[in-house]
Amino acid sequence: MKFADIRGQQDIKAHLQNAIARQKVSHAYIISGEKDSGKMMLAEAFAATLMCEAHGPDACGECHSCKQAWNHNHPDIRYVTHEKPNTISVEDIRQQINNDIVIKPYASDYKIYIVDEAEKMNKAAQNALLKTIEEPPSYGILLLLTTNAAGFLPTIQSRCVTLELKPVQGDIIKKELMEQQKIPDYQAEVCVAFAQGNLGKAIKLASSEEFNEMKSHMTSLMRRIGTMDLYGVSQEVKELETYKSQIQDYFDLMNIWFRDVLLYKATGKEENITFQDEKMIIKRQAAQCSYEGLNQMIDAVKVAGRRIASNGNYNLAVELLLLSIKENMV
Repeated sequence: MKFADIRGQQDIKAHLQNAIARQKVSHAYIISGEKDSGKMMLAEAFAATLMCEAHGPDACGECHSCKQAWNHNHPDIRYVTHEKPNTISVEDIRQQINNDIVIKPYASDYKIYIVDEAEKMNKAAQNALLKTIEEPPSYGILLLLTTNAAGFLPTIQSRCVTLELKPVQGDIIKKELMEQQKIPDYQAEVCVAFAQGNLGKAIKLASSEEFNEMKSHMTSLMRRIGTMDLYGVSQEVKELETYKSQIQDYFDLMNIWFRDVLLYKATGKEENITFQDEKMIIKRQAAQCSYEGLNQMIDAVKVAGRRIASNGNYNLAVELLLLSIKENMV
């Protein structure tokens, strides 16, 4: 992975490249961002560039060191692993970092340790790592990748450079999906809206049959719900049990739909619609729904999400939501 291959995150890329150019590389970094946001790509681009035999601002991709980094078999780039799915233990840190970092690099000026899901380090593991962070060898670099930087001990946070990933612009994500993933524009628009600046998530969604099936079910429901009778609503509640484990994602798609209706009602502009392949239905609903009714539907989605998140009755929460949408879809 090269910095040039990473879309967005210009500030972080510039920071890391400047640190390399000025030979001011820190001994420890926290790279923070949500799942699939590109933390590992940045860490690997940084590591490859540091190890590159061309010593440029980006990895050349051609030298022996780059090829080793690309293939994940560079002797001086270590990936910290853990057997327990939800815990990085003190033994993992001691064996894979503390006991190893005292050995000098085999072929490079640096020895780099990439700790993915670093938020899974328990307190003992963090304290063990702190000893290395406080007194690192000159060649040692630690990259802690996390979805929750606030979960680290304050003493670790204070001794690391924290880089927080920012959402990638929607037009950059759309271009990537259309040009590299060969996704049609109307499908790319939905993935962009749903991913909310997370390029990796958008790419996964674009190729996910499960997501596309859920999206199709939601749009079908939105087309029909205004004319459903009570029996139809009860049947739909049963169907939505299929999406119980993904219901918050389903609700997010609903919110994008209602946002489309609200935006079209306010602006009358088709280009504002995310669900372009459903724009005739959205335009019709914008005409028939009041602003108050649309806001009540959006609020109903939020309430249903909170009820389910707090372990409320799933079917009851979904039924009340569908009835609220039906009542306001007039």
